[in-house]
Amino acid sequence: MNIMLNKFQKYNQENKLFNQTSKILLTVSGGKDSMAMLHLFKQNNISFGVAHCNFQLRGDDAIKDQQFVKQFCEHNKIIYHTVSFNTQEYAIENGISIQMAARELRYDWFEKIRVENSYQYIATAHHKNDVAETMLINLTKGTGLAGLHGISNKNSNIIRPLLCFDSSEIDDFVKENKIGYREDLSNADTKYTRNLIRHQIIPELEKINPSFIATLNTEANQFLGDEKIILDKIKLDKERLFVANNNGFKIDIKELKKLTPLTSYLYYFLRDYNFNSTDVSDIIAGLENQSGKSYYSPTHQIVKDREFLLLNDIEEIFTEKTLIKSIEDLPFKSELIEDISNLKIEKSNNYAYLDADKIQFPMVLRTWKNGDAFKPLGMNGNKKVSDFLIDNKISLVDKQHIKVLESNGQIIWLVGQRIDDSFKITPSTKKVFILSLND
Repeated sequence: MNIMLNKFQKYNQENKLFNQTSKILLTVSGGKDSMAMLHLFKQNNISFGVAHCNFQLRGDDAIKDQQFVKQFCEHNKIIYHTVSFNTQEYAIENGISIQMAARELRYDWFEKIRVENSYQYIATAHHKNDVAETMLINLTKGTGLAGLHGISNKNSNIIRPLLCFDSSEIDDFVKENKIGYREDLSNADTKYTRNLIRHQIIPELEKINPSFIATLNTEANQFLGDEKIILDKIKLDKERLFVANNNGFKIDIKELKKLTPLTSYLYYFLRDYNFNSTDVSDIIAGLENQSGKSYYSPTHQIVKDREFLLLNDIEEIFTEKTLIKSIEDLPFKSELIEDISNLKIEKSNNYAYLDADKIQFPMVLRTWKNGDAFKPLGMNGNKKVSDFLIDNKISLVDKQHIKVLESNGQIIWLVGQRIDDSFKITPSTKKVFILSLND
């Protein structure tokens, strides 16, 4: 144990991850790696507590993991925090994968516990094999240098004190010290990309280079240094080329084209604005074209002007807000029907049939924004406007121009798409307010 403990202490001292007076929150799943980390901290006499998440994805096994960690902490008089998440429901509501949902839930909760209990750092049990696996995953996705330096040992309040060990060292440590742990059977399922790389790809690469894990970790550190050099140079050139302009930036095309290789420069210039490598290729291909061409990321727009690329936040471009004091102020056709006995309803998204008694002036017509939600006609619950537009396959360009009409702070019509169910006409409706996009 002394060899492992000494290496642990030396690594954390050299990298200044924490000191003897630090109070640290250990994230412990009950698996081999996190239990090894727990024992090392226990032997090192550091002030710490334990946090465990039950994602309710593995039935009884998840409950047994939770009980295992709890019992260990109670037996050893260790402060213990635990939570259970409905991960599947969260993933569906937010339109993300189960893996991403679990990540968001756990890190948000870890930070909450850290702040509430005055922990200085959150420690995870990532090791050298995790670095190698992450590098290979990122390589298949094409993330550039940023994805090739693997996992950093310190990122804000998160520390990874086991990055000096590979999985075989942890295995030996656990066996020699008879450390109990829970085995997650899903770790053997190769339908998950990380498991496929762990169990099938890396063993084959180790036949070529038995020290493959160590080699990738050395390369990861090299890539980290290389990226710093590159980013320092990119920063200088970006400060020179990006000129503030109307709440955005203008980029001199003539000066931009002098940079070599242009694709790499522009990728690093624009990645913080959520443009990807395909977008960058399209922008470069359009530099010789006529003015007026636009390119969009989820958050920003670039317009090709004669001598400049104009970069702006989409919300800055499209956010418009108009106060509608009366029917006469509406920018589209409107009609108030007081005798609804012969009402004919057009089945078109261009029409909105609303219960007039539920509408109050003034109304507001504005561009939709992130966080907007309404109850689409025919649905039981609320839905985010962003999700509704995705579900209805509205293009990125069209999304930017879609507006909402509000009455008394509540969306009554996602214009040209769907009214809110709360304002629909019913058998008790006396007057109908018809709005139409048609001339």
